[in-house]
Amino acid sequence: MTSSELASFSLRPLGDADLDRVVELNNAATPAVPQSTREDIAELVALSSLALAVVDDQATERPIGFLLAMEPGQDYASENYVWFTRRGVAGLYVDRIVLDEAHRSRGLGPRLYDAVFDAARRAGLSEVQCEVNIEPPNPRSLAFHSRLGFAEVGQQATKGGSVVVALLAASVA
Repeated sequence: MTSSELASFSLRPLGDADLDRVVELNNAATPAVPQSTREDIAELVALSSLALAVVDDQATERPIGFLLAMEPGQDYASENYVWFTRRGVAGLYVDRIVLDEAHRSRGLGPRLYDAVFDAARRAGLSEVQCEVNIEPPNPRSLAFHSRLGFAEVGQQATKGGSVVVALLAASVA
């Protein structure tokens, strides 16, 4: 995607009117992210210090992607968030990053992560944290995160052992 094409996309805060579309995007991305209800997503948005929608300014305000990230100290029982909390390094935890399949590999993922790294710096956090499935495998996401400077800091089985994730972190410095 050229820089002028990328410029036709913008990031904006997620709003209540976006929730149905966010659920649709989220559930289309399974198994990379867990299936979620509107109520699940609304709770995650409420916990998030950064909740962004990606929109195509030339087409519609309807999101084509979204990102949810949380600062430390939230009352969030996610196994992966808890793992990072126990690790003891203050980071901005990316719980969800999803783009509509038709808009992947167009430079929008790095643009979302630029916003995450900026938010982490503003909050005085030392790293950005996330997880990527390794069972079931998600090699495309692992390669994407590696290109952005993420490194594996651990692994764990989740969801009763049905999913294994690589726990990744990247310095904000």
